[in-house]
Amino acid sequence: MYKDMTTTKKELKRKENEERLSNAIATLDTISKNINIQRNIRNMIKEVYFALKDEKSGTVSVRAANAISTLDTVTQNPQMQSHIRTMLWQVVSTLESIRE
Repeated sequence: MYKDMTTTKKELKRKENEERLSNAIATLDTISKNINIQRNIRNMIKEVYFALKDEKSGTVSVRAANAISTLDTVTQNPQMQSHIRTMLWQVVSTLESIRE
């Protein structure tokens, strides 16, 4: 019985992580399609987007940690519009909640 509870908790956590990841990916997709954002920033966001979707690049938590690192660099750009920076911070917050 104990083993079943552990398995259920792990499965629930995995589903939560997948949902958080897909929310983050959806937000990044929306931002990357915004033509009012500078091309270099859009390209960096697209890189993060594709890295998060690439299941070969590690577990969900590893991909999230790598994305957080890159997004932290992206948000330091002084030319970025404040509302885009805020959206990226929300993505970072979502990714930070992913744990295995």
